Amino acid sequence: MKDAEWSGFFADAKALDPDAYIRLDYYFECSGDPDLAAAHFCAEQSTAQWRRIGFDEDLRPRFGARVIDLEVLASGRTSFSYDIGKRTPGEVTACRVRIAHPHANFGPRIPNLLSAVCGEGTFFAPGLPVVKLLDIHFPDAYLDAFEGPQFGMRGFRDLLQAYDRPIFFGVIKPNIGLPPEAFSDLGHESWLGGLDVAKDDEMLADTPWCPLERRSALLGAARQRAEAETGCPKMYLANITDEVDRMLDLHDVAVANGANAVLVNAMPVGLSGVRMLRKHARVPLIAHFPFIAPFSRLDHFGIHTKVFAKLQRLAGFDVIIMPGFGARMHMSDDEVCDNVAACLDPMGPIKPSLPVPGGSDWAGTLEPLYRKLGSADFGFVPGRGVFGHPMGPRGGAASIRQAWDAIVKGVDIDTHAIAHEELGEAIRTFRKPSDSAPAEQSDDKRTGGEP
Repeated sequence: MKDAEWSGFFADAKALDPDAYIRLDYYFECSGDPDLAAAHFCAEQSTAQWRRIGFDEDLRPRFGARVIDLEVLASGRTSFSYDIGKRTPGEVTACRVRIAHPHANFGPRIPNLLSAVCGEGTFFAPGLPVVKLLDIHFPDAYLDAFEGPQFGMRGFRDLLQAYDRPIFFGVIKPNIGLPPEAFSDLGHESWLGGLDVAKDDEMLADTPWCPLERRSALLGAARQRAEAETGCPKMYLANITDEVDRMLDLHDVAVANGANAVLVNAMPVGLSGVRMLRKHARVPLIAHFPFIAPFSRLDHFGIHTKVFAKLQRLAGFDVIIMPGFGARMHMSDDEVCDNVAACLDPMGPIKPSLPVPGGSDWAGTLEPLYRKLGSADFGFVPGRGVFGHPMGPRGGAASIRQAWDAIVKGVDIDTHAIAHEELGEAIRTFRKPSDSAPAEQSDDKRTGGEP
């Protein structure tokens, strides 16, 4: 550290109480001395000025964020990765830094946590116009103050009595504009074909043409009929995304009418609103991902999507729908797998959430997705792959189940489709050239639930 005045923002990780700090991994690009830039970065997101004029004191030992590891990734650059703000003189250095931040500064309150680690001090630190929060690690002492998921992945499986396989969701399509009667008929047919969960689209609100009260009453009744006809538990997932002061009432209406899970667009509503709902909810909470991409899409700026996955789990979501594999979702396979791991990996007392990586799925994308994840602990969520099937949603749902049966039997879907008409129609309707390549097995990633 060239400037001794700023050395108070550095620490040996072994000398810190691990229960008192969260760990934050950032990428940043700076001009000038990277050590000094990292020290300023810590100051701005914690103490800022650390002593009063005329007083012999130092607030950093109690309140200061500290650099515990700093790695220079590249130096001598002539420009930043992005043209953000005014150009400062000097060579540009790219770094990865791990910071220990005392969580007593903000307590077990998500808005205050985010204000500290993703706020003004982080994204407006001097000389660091390019910043990305890559990961966040919570000590058990911090996690103990959060409820986390009420049901979690295991409880969600228990409700559906569905084990050792993926959970099969379906987004009722067309997603918006249908009257409740037509909407409920489609859901009923999909349950009869084999879906576990028929869901509202994240775009379908409490609208005049499809009000939640009427829609949930019809879908709730249709769900109960489907359970009687199939002998299997079914779930209707109602979207209650709305203004925060309406969500509890919408939850109560939907649940009283027979919805046995509710969907919330996590970031538009806000994670504090979700945490409030978690304390009230009697059914599982399912997250959807609108408003996350604008924060995460750039490689070197913003917030990594796995941070959002961890925060949604912390707020209390039992199931987290996230961008999945495939070009449409603009996400690398590694990032999808990171997000799945953020739902499932040990997190102190917080239960695992069921990960649901989605995007343009149909029966033919089930096996590649399963092979990439190496486990059956996920949800599979087609839209048109079920509701755009030529044989209707019953045929579309059946094609998904038939694709899983092929995986269990160890045969390819083309062979299995010879004796299964619904799967054959799905292949003829939805297959693209990119879907036909065989997926590689990844045995070392298996975590359970394999056929």
